[in-house]
Amino acid sequence: MELTDEEKQIFCEVAGTFEIPAGAYNFRVNGKSIGRNSTNNIDVKPKKDKSGLDIYIKAGTKNEQVHIPVAISATGLKEAVYNDFHIGDNADVVIIAGCGIYNCGPSDSVHDGIHRFYVGKNSKVKYIEKHYGFGPGKGGKILNPTTEVNLGKNSIATLELEQIKGVDSTIRKTTAVLENYAKLFVKERLMTHGRQTAESIYEVELNGTDSTTDIVSRSIAQDYSKQTFKATIIGNNKCRGHSECDAILMDQAEVHAIPALDAKTKDAELIHEAAIGKIASTQLTKLMTLGLTRAEAESRIINGFLK
Repeated sequence: MELTDEEKQIFCEVAGTFEIPAGAYNFRVNGKSIGRNSTNNIDVKPKKDKSGLDIYIKAGTKNEQVHIPVAISATGLKEAVYNDFHIGDNADVVIIAGCGIYNCGPSDSVHDGIHRFYVGKNSKVKYIEKHYGFGPGKGGKILNPTTEVNLGKNSIATLELEQIKGVDSTIRKTTAVLENYAKLFVKERLMTHGRQTAESIYEVELNGTDSTTDIVSRSIAQDYSKQTFKATIIGNNKCRGHSECDAILMDQAEVHAIPALDAKTKDAELIHEAAIGKIASTQLTKLMTLGLTRAEAESRIINGFLK
């Protein structure tokens, strides 16, 4: 693939490589696919009626990956991409997505990614999505992901969602519907700085007997940035739901945690936890006595907190 240095940097940050990976993939740059591949078990097809992909994963597929990263290096580009994942029964796959924006101009660059998952019975899917932005331009780097998850009986989905740095504005919307014995795990990692804004909205319907969700967000808010975390868990059956927001607040930043638990039956067990605070002075002092500067100590604490 012929890529600029900035595009290579994006793919390394969000997908771990700018080289062609083994297995199924689709690499997208500035609104166009620059490389696509299917395998015997995973079919990657472009949509006919709109921008995006239909990805079909055969029943019984095991230990395979799909790479679908996106890079934007054109200032002023605005796109909405629709990707649907159809995952058959008894599958076990990893999907590596993510988007990065390099903006060197005056106009906003925007990527709205709408991903829908239809997960069959007894299947496992891990979805890894990283967001990243950089560039000297005054134009915004804006990423708005929407994720819809439909989990079949006894299926498991793990969403690892990370905003690395440099994204000026993001609104993340995630909804999920779980059938009997299905499990949804969400691990969000987020950092904002400057005057960036980030809003994370989760709504999970636990419809099935013994369905389970665990939503955990860890975030750092620096400078004058603002974050909002909204998590709604709806228990419609015998189920277990847990959401947790842990945030470190620095400088003049703001973090808002807004939980909602909606139990529709006495057999729904729903819990929310939230902790927002500054870096403990005792932690800083301990690291600084070991020879670290204050900035180095803060960096060490932040990196450990976001792991």
